[in-house]
Amino acid sequence: MTNSNEPKSVFQEFFESESSSGILLIIVTILALFTANSFLNPYYQDLLHAYITFGLPGISIDMSLHHWINDGLMAIFFLVIGLEIKRELVSGELSDFRSALLPVVAAIGGAVVPAGIFLLFNYGSEFENGWGITMATDIAFAVGILTILGSRIPLWAKIFLSALAVVDDLLAVLVIAIFYTSDINTTALLVAGISVVILGILNYKKVTSLAPYLFVGFILWVAVLKSGVHATIAGVLLGFLIPIIKPAKTDELVSDAEKGVKLFKASAEPGLGKKGKELKAEALNYLEDIIVKAESPLHRLEHKLHGFSAFIVVPIFAFANAGVVFNADVLSEAFSSPLTFGIIAGLFFGKQIGVFGATWLLTKFGLTTIENNKETWTIVYGISLLAGIGFTMSLFVSGLAFTDAEIIEQSKIGILFASLIAGLLGFFILKFFTKEPNSK
Repeated sequence: MTNSNEPKSVFQEFFESESSSGILLIIVTILALFTANSFLNPYYQDLLHAYITFGLPGISIDMSLHHWINDGLMAIFFLVIGLEIKRELVSGELSDFRSALLPVVAAIGGAVVPAGIFLLFNYGSEFENGWGITMATDIAFAVGILTILGSRIPLWAKIFLSALAVVDDLLAVLVIAIFYTSDINTTALLVAGISVVILGILNYKKVTSLAPYLFVGFILWVAVLKSGVHATIAGVLLGFLIPIIKPAKTDELVSDAEKGVKLFKASAEPGLGKKGKELKAEALNYLEDIIVKAESPLHRLEHKLHGFSAFIVVPIFAFANAGVVFNADVLSEAFSSPLTFGIIAGLFFGKQIGVFGATWLLTKFGLTTIENNKETWTIVYGISLLAGIGFTMSLFVSGLAFTDAEIIEQSKIGILFASLIAGLLGFFILKFFTKEPNSK
């Protein structure tokens, strides 16, 4: 059992944050569905379609609130994804070839097979462009379910699912960048390219202040938005170009820490009055500087943004995009459409086949370290089911793939239905077909 006083690892913090975010997402999704199917729907639609202008005459950005959420706020979500992917590649579960092989191959299988199944239903039709909808896994929902199951799920399974979802996100980002772009504005793309070069120079020069990265990153976002490439890609590029180096040596940190502690102790001596307050402020400045110096810019920014992304950005996105109107006509049209069945089959069956099949093949050839027994394979199957919870990224891609409101509604019904049955069955398998570890 882990001592509650021990510091939490980056993975533990990530996992706990994602699990809480998953629970919040469930609540927000229910709220969005209620709002869309109640007397509040007209107000809900008016709010989402209200136009907001930001900037100066000639260089302003004029978009509906819905687009500000999907193109603006979600750029922060994709920035966090970029930071997480880079961290995993440099120092996390994806930094070692053998550790990375399983989640990478499983994620590729879990992306290619669902897309292929979707195309079996929709190749050559007006829905063909929606193949990317079935590729991604919603980490917050999936991890939220694992957290509810508690100690029944071993640590390796939690790490596997988290790493799988990170690779899934990377694949989704590449798909969005390559396949879901509109007409390219070469001038804006040139500005974006210059911004990337500047960010690369800042990284190369080991600039540790976040301010210049965020300033240039904002210019990059505007340029990418105007270029025709989806604006959220700017967030991923910025995340990849934030340095992960540690700027200070341990002996320097220890020296500063000792100075800070001495000043803090001195400030506590009786009778100092105003002098004591000044010493305390100076001590706190030393200690705050140590925290800044001890963390790389990437870790600093990730810690600042992860909670905001998980608890503000993604729930707002879910509220704005999950509000599907359920009535007899909409449901009848949806469940008579190959689009809906392609999404359901891709997410529910495709993810199972892709993730479980890839894991089985790697294990058969001795390329994994997981134990080859019934309990392990039950857990892998349960995780394969949870990987079929598309939700956030699937909703996002559906908005890129289609422009017709009715088609988008049909795709949302498919996403919600597939994610619901995948999540419930995954929970059922992991709850009732795995063993509770013995208490020590």
